[in-house]
Amino acid sequence: MIEIERKFLVKSTAFKAEAFKQTRIVQGFLNTDKARTVRVRLKGEQGFITVKGPSSSDGLERFEWEKEITALEAEALFKICEEGVIDKTRYEVKAGKHTFEIDEFYGDNDGLIVAEVELETKEDQFIKPEWLGTEVTGEIKYYNSQLSKHPFKLWK
Repeated sequence: MIEIERKFLVKSTAFKAEAFKQTRIVQGFLNTDKARTVRVRLKGEQGFITVKGPSSSDGLERFEWEKEITALEAEALFKICEEGVIDKTRYEVKAGKHTFEIDEFYGDNDGLIVAEVELETKEDQFIKPEWLGTEVTGEIKYYNSQLSKHPFKLWK
């Protein structure tokens, strides 16, 4: 239940040609408190509810619990979510033994593209594709819960 991941900005859209899967994701938040974020997600035709705990001081580790729910249940929960919806396409790209998840955002976060790689340990080594940019692991403003409240379009 502890997730270890690193997060990066993306320098180009070259990852799209390498993607083996892409899925549209819409998500809202029932709670964006950094001690316990509760997310509702519609990933393609499947719903999910996810609880995330606070990040470790280095931003690498975080408690995460997720449960599949129906699309109808997700749609019902969206009605009581906090303001600010995240709309994105997730691309999945293999790089060695790891899979990068690259999120291309739309709406108020249009223009932002972020890649994440989940690791087995903090020391786990991984291949860095050419399109991978600056690391932003632990930078709170890149968390989806924060993007829903303080979208990318307002950063400039």
